[in-house]
Amino acid sequence: MQVTTVGIDLAKHVFQVHGITRDGQVVFNRAIRRAQLMQFFTNLEPCLIGMEACGSSHYWARELSKLGHDVRLIPANYVKPYVKRGKSDANDAEAICEAVTRPTMRFVAPKSEEQQAVLFLHRARDLIVRQRTQLSNMLRSLLAEFGVIIPQGTGAAVKYAKGVLEGEKPALPEFALDVLRQLSHQLVAMHLRFRWYEMRMRLHSKLDKRVMLLRTIPGVGPVTASAIVATVGDAKQFKNGRQFAAWLGLTPLNLSSGGKERLGRITKMGDRYIRRLLVTGMTARLRQMKVNPDRVDPWAIGLLERKPARLATVAMANKTARIVWAVLTKNEYYRPHAS
Repeated sequence: MQVTTVGIDLAKHVFQVHGITRDGQVVFNRAIRRAQLMQFFTNLEPCLIGMEACGSSHYWARELSKLGHDVRLIPANYVKPYVKRGKSDANDAEAICEAVTRPTMRFVAPKSEEQQAVLFLHRARDLIVRQRTQLSNMLRSLLAEFGVIIPQGTGAAVKYAKGVLEGEKPALPEFALDVLRQLSHQLVAMHLRFRWYEMRMRLHSKLDKRVMLLRTIPGVGPVTASAIVATVGDAKQFKNGRQFAAWLGLTPLNLSSGGKERLGRITKMGDRYIRRLLVTGMTARLRQMKVNPDRVDPWAIGLLERKPARLATVAMANKTARIVWAVLTKNEYYRPHAS
């Protein structure tokens, strides 16, 4: 019996595979150790393989595609409705095998090694940003107990830490001063690592034409542009800008019922990292409106007059996501007068 479809439940060491024929007859549902997986699929005729889009899935998609298989990644939430019984590896593999054959199923495009290398840089930078913020907030709160107030912002905390390392001594007990010096060392070193990631990212952004195109969009900087290109890959996988915005979780929930149309908050179903970067960029644009009102988009001004600032930034992020899709699919610079 020739296997035409296989569902794989990925794991670190032991994988579960479920294979069926063209008419749906089960050929196998078994566990395979990691070291045996490639040989197992080498012995199979090229077939359709389904996997959940999770950790290591993009690696396995690339490797199995080299063997001639048609590999498709499915969002985990879209697999759950096909689980017939209690959760187990065998049931999950069967559900994946069923889901991958559905004609209306939506898939995740496998990422290349180059894309994942850039995202590696983004994840490392994001970790440093969070750790630096945590450390600066801790330093600020501890010093407040001694009446020492550091102005808001990470930059102010780093500046204060550099002053401590250069010999400045606040009125603290000697024991507390020792702890302060150690924390200041950590914060300054972390800030230097952050600067390295920033420079590396800016250098990479100058080498990618698509990143440079996205940077022509107001509110989209090198970090956001680089993350979008590395995550999305080919933007033509989306039919239109609205579908791309929905993929990022920036479109409102449809709560319509009984013939009455109602829209709720945004779905937040997509890539949280890119969504956060876009919203942060739009927040920065709103701040610039107060400083340079002559450079403000009239649409954004009208939006602010009708909506609170937080809702306005999300709406602006939604619109920017659609512009991003248009720039990537048309492969041209953003032109405000053409919108």
